[in-house]
Amino acid sequence: MIVFAALMLVASFFMFVQRKETVETEQEVHQYKSLSLLIPGLLVGFVTGLLGAGGGFMIIPALVLILRLPMKKAIGTSLHIIAINSIFGFLFSIKQFSFDWKLLIWTTVLAIAGVLAGTWFSKKIDNKLLKKIFGGFVMVMGIYILVKELYFN
Repeated sequence: MIVFAALMLVASFFMFVQRKETVETEQEVHQYKSLSLLIPGLLVGFVTGLLGAGGGFMIIPALVLILRLPMKKAIGTSLHIIAINSIFGFLFSIKQFSFDWKLLIWTTVLAIAGVLAGTWFSKKIDNKLLKKIFGGFVMVMGIYILVKELYFN
């Protein structure tokens, strides 16, 4: 978890640093070859698999910092990736564990409500501000995890 927290802090730092403008057109986004996505994809997958968490925290900075996607597009892409991973994870574990279906359904309903509210708010926030807000959130979470692991374990 200390490694994860350190990665979060590095990612948050780069979210605050001014860099070249993000790509805006689909044609610019599709210019990336599969090979250029290999290292970031493997790194995010490795960290997520090793630590069991952090896909969203790692995917969004990778999309914004490496591919230079606009923040809102990176968030949407990340949500699609997480949804696909979650569906497969759920399907592969459904026979291995017993689930509290009432808790699962309520959590899903509340998550959907949160997504709808977040989508409404995101339309009112500029990409650059959203990038800084996300960077701040990742920084706070990284510091929290680091302090918790170093002083309270």
